[in-house]
Amino acid sequence: MSMTPICILIADDHTLFRDGLAALLANVADVDVAGQATDGEDVIAQASALTPDVILMDIQMPRVNGIEATRRILQAQPQIGIIMLTMLEDDDSLFAAMRAGARGYILKGADKAEMLKTIRAVAQGDALFGAGIARRLTDFFAGLEETHAAGPFPELTEREREILDLIAQGHNNAAIADRLNISSKTVSNNVSVIFSKLQVVDRAQAIIRAREAGLGRETS
Repeated sequence: MSMTPICILIADDHTLFRDGLAALLANVADVDVAGQATDGEDVIAQASALTPDVILMDIQMPRVNGIEATRRILQAQPQIGIIMLTMLEDDDSLFAAMRAGARGYILKGADKAEMLKTIRAVAQGDALFGAGIARRLTDFFAGLEETHAAGPFPELTEREREILDLIAQGHNNAAIADRLNISSKTVSNNVSVIFSKLQVVDRAQAIIRAREAGLGRETS
């Protein structure tokens, strides 16, 4: 077995959390924290410069969110293992992270043992999401066929189609968040995934695709 430490890059916009996580890992023999990034653009740049083995990636970051940063990094460096490190427990964030290519998903309240177990697994090329998240994945894939048969754009989840329908009706992210009782950042993450899946570059193109498929008709 190689004694080379696992090279880690931490990406989080909260300095105290970043520094605390770096301190937590500082005395672990097989882990080396090579860098810290403060936002999505920063982690993309540092990933290119450092080529870490594992990135601990916050979902909610300025400039570029963690899900989009994950997608961009893995397009250029697919060998990097990315673990989403977040306070978000909702299914939309989990599945968006998985679709972007993340191989781990840890809640920020996790203990050191769980953190290290996930880091080591991902560094070896495995995926590790924890027992609670595994149950949600099982439920998701059990109903995947029904979800895909539910309407146009079978590559989208039910929630993504719901958001696309509201986009096609002309609603902005804040209005969509209010209607669906979710955060604006969750809407933004979903919109990024929708654009990627539909291979459109902006809202106008998404609206055209949606309306051609029959979405966007406001019900009375």
